[in-house]
Amino acid sequence: MCKEFDVINQNPKRSDEPIWWGLFGAGGTWFAMITPVTILVLGILAPLGVIDAESLSYERVSEFATSFIGALFVIGTLALPMWHAMHRLHHGMHDLKLHVGVAGKVACYFFAGLISALAIIFVFMI
Repeated sequence: MCKEFDVINQNPKRSDEPIWWGLFGAGGTWFAMITPVTILVLGILAPLGVIDAESLSYERVSEFATSFIGALFVIGTLALPMWHAMHRLHHGMHDLKLHVGVAGKVACYFFAGLISALAIIFVFMI
């Protein structure tokens, strides 16, 4: 047998990192592409009067937020950037030599999961 193949681990340990990296990537993408548009529409165009105030009335916004697409939008806006931020915080602490181990990982991802759960509860309570 060739020596090259002796270093290949035949029984690699399964990692949970692909799950966290997937949520990190989704949150980063959402934050980079959707959040600026949301800020533009709600924070700049609406106050300047470019968008009619009636189109952002409570009734219309409530109707949108309770629709399937609106609920996904609200949950995505609250949850996905939080997963991104907590993953970045977890790895940032490691980069700063603050090795908090499994407890830090659990704390970061628990907090992101809590915010996600609260976002889902919030949408269903509207």
